[in-house]
Amino acid sequence: MTTTATQGTRRPGLLLGAFALGCSTLLAFGNNFTRDEIALRQAEDLQATLVQTVPPALHDNDLLADPLQIARVGAAPVTVYRARQGNEVTAVAYSWSTEAGYGGPISLIVGVSREGRIIGVRVLSHSETPGLGDKIDIRKSDWVRSFDGRTFDPGATQHWAVRKDGGDFDQFAGATITPRAVVGAVRESLQFFAEHRARLLAPAAPAAQAERTPAEQSQQGKQP
Repeated sequence: MTTTATQGTRRPGLLLGAFALGCSTLLAFGNNFTRDEIALRQAEDLQATLVQTVPPALHDNDLLADPLQIARVGAAPVTVYRARQGNEVTAVAYSWSTEAGYGGPISLIVGVSREGRIIGVRVLSHSETPGLGDKIDIRKSDWVRSFDGRTFDPGATQHWAVRKDGGDFDQFAGATITPRAVVGAVRESLQFFAEHRARLLAPAAPAAQAERTPAEQSQQGKQP
């Protein structure tokens, strides 16, 4: 009688444990699926943004297949996507961000020609106020196009500010913090380009040379 009662008591516990295990498995699967979906969407957004900041006419390579990581002191490394025609780098696009947004961090992609001129700037993500600060998004207004064609002159930094601060860029009615943050971020991104220009524009090694061993390359140099 005691054994039967004990078995009867265990069955609900076993069923509950099995149910909990099943739920945990489903949740883990769901989380993995969600992460994969988010990663896919982010990759698609990045690809679409790169097309807008570095037009396909400027390169014959896959930008995403040729990334470069450049470390910065006291800050996250910068991921750079190099546009090439043959072995020559014609332009670069790189991620940049600022913590100075009104609603939080603002992530950008900045496209720059080899001459240091902005090709395009696009906002990847932000949490700015709808109807006010969100005008930094190209889908909301053309404000971000005001960077097109701009260069950075260390002797004329006063231009890189919103008009309220004496600069060249419009602010938004009721929202000055957001455009101020983006202008500052883009200015910093051009300073980054100037500081790392040689590395960013370094030509690619010819594919044929890269595939040969040093000994083979040396032997080729000795041939008449």
